[in-house]
Amino acid sequence: MDTTVYVPSGPTPGTPPPTGGVASSARGLTKVYGQGAAAVRALDGVDVDFAAGAFTAIMGPSGSGKSTLMHLLAGLDQATSGEAVLGTTRLSTLDDGALTRLRRDRVGFVFQSFNLLPMFTAEANILLPLELAGARPDAAWLDTLVDTLGLRQRLTHRPSELSGGQQQRVAIARALIAKPDVVFADEPTGNLDSRSGAEVLSFLRRSVRELGRTVIMVTHDPTAAAYADRVVLLADGRIAGDIADPTPDAVLAGLDALRTLETTSEPAVTA
Repeated sequence: MDTTVYVPSGPTPGTPPPTGGVASSARGLTKVYGQGAAAVRALDGVDVDFAAGAFTAIMGPSGSGKSTLMHLLAGLDQATSGEAVLGTTRLSTLDDGALTRLRRDRVGFVFQSFNLLPMFTAEANILLPLELAGARPDAAWLDTLVDTLGLRQRLTHRPSELSGGQQQRVAIARALIAKPDVVFADEPTGNLDSRSGAEVLSFLRRSVRELGRTVIMVTHDPTAAAYADRVVLLADGRIAGDIADPTPDAVLAGLDALRTLETTSEPAVTA
């Protein structure tokens, strides 16, 4: 079944947004788990570009391939076929050591569960990627992150002394401290209340607009997705829609269109 939904407010799915460059891309990206009759095709020939200096959300029904796509783009998993590209680097050409260095130096991660080390202060958690890389922190950049994320009064606190929203802000600062090419955020507000979630999403947006970073976020929440510059919709492991300048209503409409197609098996909706 073809579930492609062309949303009036965005470009044709899979085409690069009009920006100054592409930070991450997929070409014919396919991921199959298992073999034979038990094989599951999580991604099925995905072609998509993610703009540098933009905040992009990835959405779709459960099992649509959202997290799989993010993991392949970030070098956390290996594709069955096709290509994931970071900047101009084809991840399939890298050995394990080179992939480890790429994830350390060029990619930042923000996860639902924060993943902070409980025995370290907030500042030590933020600086951990640089310590592991044997690199010195840029004091001016650290100050910028701390002030932008509102963490100045929390640097000496350990995670147990921070609220969920504060812990996630520390995780964002940690993801940004090495000035990565792309920050991948996987359901970053999933463990937060609505107020803390809104704060975290605002900080992610500020990191893009004020600090020049690139963020690709997987989310199931239309309100969260509306903080992004663009929403890419997935269904059945394929690109199924693209929404520029999203609003919660536009995202809900796109998701509803996908659900309608899945239940009625009608031809693709175009506009």
